Amino acid sequence: MKGRVLIVAGSDSGGGAGIQADIKTVTALDGFAMTAITALTAQNTQGVFGIHDAPAAFVAEQMQVVLSDIGADCIKIGMLHSPDIIEAVCSTLAKEAPEIPVVVDPVMVAKGGASLLADEAMAALKSLMIPRATILTPNLPEAEALSGMKSVGEEDAEELAQALSAMGPQAVLLKGGHREGAEVMDLLMEHGNVTDIYRSPRIDTTHTHGTGCTLASAIATGIAQGLNLREAVARARNYVQEAIRTAPGFGQGHGPLNHAHTVNEF
Repeated sequence: MKGRVLIVAGSDSGGGAGIQADIKTVTALDGFAMTAITALTAQNTQGVFGIHDAPAAFVAEQMQVVLSDIGADCIKIGMLHSPDIIEAVCSTLAKEAPEIPVVVDPVMVAKGGASLLADEAMAALKSLMIPRATILTPNLPEAEALSGMKSVGEEDAEELAQALSAMGPQAVLLKGGHREGAEVMDLLMEHGNVTDIYRSPRIDTTHTHGTGCTLASAIATGIAQGLNLREAVARARNYVQEAIRTAPGFGQGHGPLNHAHTVNEF
């Protein structure tokens, strides 16, 4: 077991996304997962039916006690539902983890369409959280919401990534899974320059719940284990693609991935 990853995110009672997907991913890639839970959600493959925020001070306390004792090699940020939680997380990072790499997945909308980011939290996310990111991992709708731009196709991916890069993250992985077509194209930009473009065949399935959480946690695990950013992203994409391909088919809506495809029987 190598690589300590602190996950700051919300809980998904259906097990497909959020903290549950994050822990499975880190463990399946031979890392050690720790958590600071920002919210409880009542959800399944068909939607989100309730959200209960954790008190901001308690989110900060979870982070502080873990970092002061066990430490972390990378921190993964997921659902931060409210401005006070974003402020508490950013303050704790500044005090307790100023040099630790941070993967920020700007969780805004669940696969079923429910909002996971309060309207008033957008400004705090952009001004406080995104500038702290070692890598920002938005999907297309999230990138459009953050930048105020409307993407029309792959040809404007670099322009969209540039707009996000200008917000202060060291790197941006602009994910193209929401576009149509036989291929999925993701673009990696580091310090304002495109450093890699990844392409993979699209898998025709509805079982994609938690793909963003899973990818971000897989990247965080790679960073925690000493991979460079391009290596971490490439391995994470391969892990997610196989997890989608071998999804178990659970639920009546957007089903979960197979996070355990790396685990051998014993």
